[in-house]
Amino acid sequence: MLLCVVVATTAGLWLIGDALTGLRLESARPVGLPSSSARAGSTTADPSPHVAQGPPYDVAPTPSIAPADATVHHAPERLPAAGRPTRLVVPTLDIDVPVVPIDAPGGVLLPPSDPQMLGWWQGGAVPGAATGGALITGHTVHTGGGAFDHLATLHKGDPVTVRTGNGSIRYAVKRVTVYHKQRLAKHAKQVFSQTVPGRLVLITCDDWTGSVYLSNAVVVASPVR
Repeated sequence: MLLCVVVATTAGLWLIGDALTGLRLESARPVGLPSSSARAGSTTADPSPHVAQGPPYDVAPTPSIAPADATVHHAPERLPAAGRPTRLVVPTLDIDVPVVPIDAPGGVLLPPSDPQMLGWWQGGAVPGAATGGALITGHTVHTGGGAFDHLATLHKGDPVTVRTGNGSIRYAVKRVTVYHKQRLAKHAKQVFSQTVPGRLVLITCDDWTGSVYLSNAVVVASPVR
């Protein structure tokens, strides 16, 4: 039985089809992803921006009036239920399975061997974090029985719920993309970004040829606030 495992490269995380053995990570930290030793959900503050100098103190500033239809952008906030995920529920696919943390001890990252269990990469953001993609991955089994066997069939708007020790977080699917492996490697920095507003990223293998998986199915979902 061939399963789908996750490996990291210097360009980011991506999936390949392989046997049940782990694959060694590159020694360099993936671009756009925190080191696995970083606390989950933590972010590194950017350098302080330069502040433009205002007019002399004796010149009254001209008030600025925003157009009536202007969009006000608020800084992303950490959700009350943010925390380590314990379960993932996707009603459309009849998925209701446990989630356990996975890491890269010795430089090897491997999802749970049980195809009906998912792994959350604890080197990245937690679900509900203000920023960063919370990555949950699992095996695809070409003979059936994998939790993520039909991940690529999700559609925009489909609901996803992540349960944590602090409650439940509701997400809505924003996009579903099937990347050829080489293409995903090129887009890894964007797909697995840890600086975007908090979101959920689900990933597994796709396009079974009879001997290997050629692609990766990636689902990006945003929290429903």
